[in-house]
Amino acid sequence: MIRLVRSLLLLLLCSSTLKAQQFNSRNGYIGFFSSTPLEDIKAENKQVYVIIDTDKKQLAFTCLVKGFLFKKELMQQHFNENYVESDKYPKASFSGSYTGDVTTNKNGTYVIQVKGDLTLHGVTKTITAPASLVVNGQTLTGKSSFQLNPADFNIAIPALVKDKIAKQIDVRVEVVCNPK
Repeated sequence: MIRLVRSLLLLLLCSSTLKAQQFNSRNGYIGFFSSTPLEDIKAENKQVYVIIDTDKKQLAFTCLVKGFLFKKELMQQHFNENYVESDKYPKASFSGSYTGDVTTNKNGTYVIQVKGDLTLHGVTKTITAPASLVVNGQTLTGKSSFQLNPADFNIAIPALVKDKIAKQIDVRVEVVCNPK
């Protein structure tokens, strides 16, 4: 009986230790910004699902493209209908890994390099970006900023508005995750 209890306790300890190495959130943030002399365009999506596995140094994000909100309703409509065709390509996703050591039981800021496959508008491209993971108690916060070129994802910009949209779009990612 004592062996059985010890075995169960050991199993519980091992499974909770393994489980504590995965962090997730359903309300991550991805925002993008385009600035030209003619117009600034900003959109935010606060319904990004993320999972980070610190044991395997892997991470994945996914969001509905229609979740990006703009200040101007017409911009949002053009974005969904004319550019990213969100009815045809409803999700954007990223799956990859990171380099650098993160100690989840030690508070601090850890600088990492993220590399993986971003799928947007039916096109998958490998991207690499600097990022940071901040450990604060049981919370893991991730942040990254990088640039994307819409043309790399076969997003056609009509000639009529090409001067209003930057060739390089600034993207910002911020996620606050808890142990899974």
